[in-house]
Amino acid sequence: MAGKVLLHTDERGVATLTLNRPKLHNAFDSDLIAELTAKLDELNRDEKVRAVVLTGAGQSFCAGADLNWMRGMVEAGEEENLADAKLLAKLLRKLNFLPKPVLARVNGAAFGGGIGLIACCDIAIGVEQAKFSLSEVKLGLAPATIAPYVVAAIGLRQARRLFINGEIFTGKEAERVGLLHHCVEAEALDETLDRTLHLLLKGGPTAQSESKALALATAGMTPDSTERKDAANAALIARLRVSDEGQEGLGAFLEKRKPNWIK
Repeated sequence: MAGKVLLHTDERGVATLTLNRPKLHNAFDSDLIAELTAKLDELNRDEKVRAVVLTGAGQSFCAGADLNWMRGMVEAGEEENLADAKLLAKLLRKLNFLPKPVLARVNGAAFGGGIGLIACCDIAIGVEQAKFSLSEVKLGLAPATIAPYVVAAIGLRQARRLFINGEIFTGKEAERVGLLHHCVEAEALDETLDRTLHLLLKGGPTAQSESKALALATAGMTPDSTERKDAANAALIARLRVSDEGQEGLGAFLEKRKPNWIK
């Protein structure tokens, strides 16, 4: 039985990680988070791997949390929600600081945590047809765990807007605000990815690793500083999930009704 994350490495040393839940739009749960974290550790140790591509199976990139996982959030207490949030934070931190070039091949929609995954990648290439949303506020929550990476990717001004309005935006808008580096037609996605990889593979692997760390450190983003932020943000999302508003928002979503703050 295929896993929830597939790994294939080609002769160039390009490793492709594919989120493999196409019927659920590659939404993540605790198992997918654990598998992806383990695969990143594996790739980090593999000296033959020159670059990593992250993509989704089927029509979507990643729809964020799946319904069963969200149902578990409603039923869990604050301590359990905190532990859960820390696991996602750990995954994002590993992806962000992986000492190899990481490319997002955004083949379709990305919501919530799916946008966090894109923001953690060094280069993001997506299709015009894709839809994006930081929709947490519609559930009475905040994009807490992904916040450091999304703000770093799109800047404070755009993050403030998209964090609080939860709007759905297009691939072209994702490119305009800096979430995507390249927005292309679907038929040009793999050609653009291959052209980018061709250029990347001309660089020295040690130099690329050091240059990536240099860029992050220059912006004040280090593993230690990010881990401290992750702890605070995990505590925030855990608190919001068990709050009255969070319970109402999650419950309304699962029950397919409007939350009580919409009149």
